[in-house]
Amino acid sequence: MFTGIIVEVGKVLAIADTGDTRVTIASQRNQSTIAIGASIACSGVCLTVIEKGTDFAGEPGTGWFAVDVSGETIRRTAPAQWHVGAPLNLEPALKVGDELGGHIVTGHVDGIGEVATITPEGASRRIDFLAPADLAPYIAAKGSITIDGVSLTVNNVTDEADGRARFSVNIIPHTSEVTTLGTLVPGKTVNLEIDVLARYLKRMQSAAREA
Repeated sequence: MFTGIIVEVGKVLAIADTGDTRVTIASQRNQSTIAIGASIACSGVCLTVIEKGTDFAGEPGTGWFAVDVSGETIRRTAPAQWHVGAPLNLEPALKVGDELGGHIVTGHVDGIGEVATITPEGASRRIDFLAPADLAPYIAAKGSITIDGVSLTVNNVTDEADGRARFSVNIIPHTSEVTTLGTLVPGKTVNLEIDVLARYLKRMQSAAREA
């Protein structure tokens, strides 16, 4: 489990075909705090650490960890993050007793969204996203949503003619600086995870109608 509070922005150092896709990611965290077998959310995708080190080929002193990413995961997530040089929002798994600063995040991507518009509002930016039609019922004004691993609050939501949901969030300067959300541009795709509570409520409603 995660909270959607990003601890650092890493970078994809290498990608290799090992049957799955092995992704090596730069991290500034103390390597002693990264355990083999630990879960780390990489731009909202929960992945398992299988290797780690302190010197990467061609980049001495660069701390890194490696994960294996299945073909299913790659198909269901934003493609731009699976390339050398891509920045990734990193968050280690929540520990019992940690502060729940964002909201409960599972690290399971529900769908791919797209940046529609970006509008400056004071020092902040309002970003409108388009979410797939199958996620539209789960997105509500003042509810929580995870975008590329970042916990955010939905400002408002409207239904598009094609069934997709258009929703907006406000990105303050701090969030822009410490996550990849500051680099978003219209047309870019992002990983979306709906609020886990909304997922269960929708299921309960469906079960009640079938009863």
